[in-house]
Amino acid sequence: MAIIDPLNLIVLSGAVGLGVAGMTWALRISDGERGIVRRNRERITVLEERLARADSVFSAHPGVILVWEDEPAGTDKSPWGEPRVHGGPLALAAMLRFGESSGRSDAGARILDGLADLEARDAAGEATTLRARLKDLRENGTAFSLTLIGPNGRFIEADGRTAGLRAVVWLSDSTIKGLDDGGARGRLEEARQVVARDPAAFLDMLGRAPFPAWRISGASKLQWANNAYLKAVEAKSLDQAINRQIQLDPQSLTQAEKVLELGQEVLDERHVAIGGDLRALKIVMFPLSGGVGAMAFDFTEEENIRKERDRHARAHDQTLDHVTDGVAIFGPDKRLKFFNKAFASIWELDGVWLASCPSHGEWLDHLREHRKLPTRPDYAGWRARELAHYQEIAETPDEDWTMQGGRTIRVGRQRHPEGGLLLLFRDMTQELSLRTKFNALIDVQRATLDKLHDAVAVFGSDGRLQLSNAAFQKMWDLSPEFLIAKPDFDAVTDECRKFFHDQAVWSVIKGRVTNPSPEARAEFKGVMPLPKDKRILSYLTQPLPNGATLIAFADITDSRRVEAALHDRAEAFAAADRLKTEFIKNVSYQLRNPLSAMTGYAELLEAQYSGPLNEKQSEYVGAILAGGTDLAKLVQNILDLAMIDAGRLELNLSDVHLDEAVRDAIALSQTKARDTEVAIDIRIDPNAAVIRADGERIRQILFNLISNSLRFTGPKDRIIVGAESTGGSIRLWVEDTGPGLDAERQAAAFDAFESGDQKRGAGLGLALVNSFVELHGGWTRIYSEPGKGMTVECYLPAEPAALAPEPDLDYLDI
Repeated sequence: MAIIDPLNLIVLSGAVGLGVAGMTWALRISDGERGIVRRNRERITVLEERLARADSVFSAHPGVILVWEDEPAGTDKSPWGEPRVHGGPLALAAMLRFGESSGRSDAGARILDGLADLEARDAAGEATTLRARLKDLRENGTAFSLTLIGPNGRFIEADGRTAGLRAVVWLSDSTIKGLDDGGARGRLEEARQVVARDPAAFLDMLGRAPFPAWRISGASKLQWANNAYLKAVEAKSLDQAINRQIQLDPQSLTQAEKVLELGQEVLDERHVAIGGDLRALKIVMFPLSGGVGAMAFDFTEEENIRKERDRHARAHDQTLDHVTDGVAIFGPDKRLKFFNKAFASIWELDGVWLASCPSHGEWLDHLREHRKLPTRPDYAGWRARELAHYQEIAETPDEDWTMQGGRTIRVGRQRHPEGGLLLLFRDMTQELSLRTKFNALIDVQRATLDKLHDAVAVFGSDGRLQLSNAAFQKMWDLSPEFLIAKPDFDAVTDECRKFFHDQAVWSVIKGRVTNPSPEARAEFKGVMPLPKDKRILSYLTQPLPNGATLIAFADITDSRRVEAALHDRAEAFAAADRLKTEFIKNVSYQLRNPLSAMTGYAELLEAQYSGPLNEKQSEYVGAILAGGTDLAKLVQNILDLAMIDAGRLELNLSDVHLDEAVRDAIALSQTKARDTEVAIDIRIDPNAAVIRADGERIRQILFNLISNSLRFTGPKDRIIVGAESTGGSIRLWVEDTGPGLDAERQAAAFDAFESGDQKRGAGLGLALVNSFVELHGGWTRIYSEPGKGMTVECYLPAEPAALAPEPDLDYLDI
């Protein structure tokens, strides 16, 4: 039997309609021609029979045909217009099932409502929809061939063509047609055939699957389950599970009933107790041969990972919330996803407004509206460039925004790992201010260092030069370009070795720079003799608090020369002093012998062993004896001073009664008649009656002080000799009412061979007093004004010396 092309059928139907219309028109204009009318009626009958046959052919088509007349798509009262529907009852009923949820009464519209948005593939395999292709067909006449993927594994073939001004769409249910032409329906049938050829292998494979799989009947009864299901529900066998109807969890039957009700797949996620642990499962159920097929997939680990990731994300957010820099994250949709407290504080933004997730552009507009952005002449262009950062792949350098009011905000941009943009904001106002002050301070320090004559260099812990002054450059003849490059220590020493080539010294200094140990981080000094230009440098390494090390060099060539000259001069003075001492000792020794002979013979004459002397002779002999005695005392004093200077005079400590010592000294001093005419008062404090000292030297001290006062006083003057306790010392003093001593002469009064009265020649008394007092561990001083007398005080320690013998008596019993 020949198959009539549907397109020809449509053309035939149109022709029939046109013929009927023409016949009617002919009858109206020619009522008188009955024969023509009769023939036309016969012809109409033939055409109607043909139309009936065409309808029967359409009805025999295993699908549905939708035909649109030539009205444009935009003039339709509904999205689908008013298509004529052709097709057999079975095919029409099958297609109407897809539009069961449609509320339209028109069959064509109901069918299109159900099929228009199903997943569809064209002949090239590209995804599309029937709605989009039908619109293109009706508006532009573009033909199409699609395979629609319906629920429950059903496939619909849709073909669209134009027939003149008409649009025609053929819809065929591949399930009813039983197509196996290599399309999607054919592939499904092929898979089914594979299962049908070896169902046992397929069931065995499903039974060994590591995830629970089971089947529930239309009556909500468990019919089959695999081993993973039996293990999950702790059933010993499949029969036990079926007999007891052990479900995976109470919600399983509810989910299965929902699948049966909807006739489509239902996916649910819930926690189920398996093996004593609460596991997170994805349970998928789908219609299967009048019942329900189900599978459960364990995603506990994924959920734990997700929870851990969420926990880390919250911790990360909390951490960011405590940083001082402002942080804002805009998602791929350019809307705000996260912000911290510092971000809201820096820009003074309301948290409620930020919580509304404004877009990046809205945030910029909000800041501009409230005058919180830098002034931009071309705000629109600048805003577009800011939003263009979402498309940039390369790293974007940080940028400083100078705000109104003097604030400076540093903006950093980074690509976020999950898409979008991460913005970092730091208020640099205070930092820049501190940096400006710091740079000014550095400039002042650098200028100060450049004014120093000593060479200064600062090396960092990495061994590189950080700072140096002009003296350092000049001392080692270094170029400015070399120093600006901040060379390391080895490079600097390579340049300096042309003056000082001792590598061992440079290595020691380098250790002080680069070695972080506490032993190395200590001050170190040394001297560098430069053989090339005969200079002598001293150097000092000083660790700094920031880990750097300061090295200072000083040219000590001149000071060393002066020091050498002073050393030579000191040695010359010492040699001269030794010669003087030796000379004095020799002279004193040589004077003692003739002096002894002279005084001895004078004493014989005075004793008149050789006969009586007249008055004049006795006077001469007395003068000889007095001069000899004074000269003997002078020689003894010179010898004592020489012994003290040589450090060879030792004290013989004992308990000295000061009252007796004073009276003895007075008696020895008053050798002349005129001396007895000067009143001498004694004032001894009972607390200072006894002193631990060398008695002979104490008497010499008192003798010399009294003799000095007697020398410059007359009959009407007065001398006071006293002693008192002053805390830990004994104060001896001799006060007179003589002519006194001016300030200039007081400074040299204790020097040897000096005298308060230049007319009386060399004086040794006060010099010897001072030496004896210092030898006891004490000190002396003079109070005097011209015309008001003079007081000489001697302070001696009250406690005996550590190496002295035990005291002769107890001080407390005195």
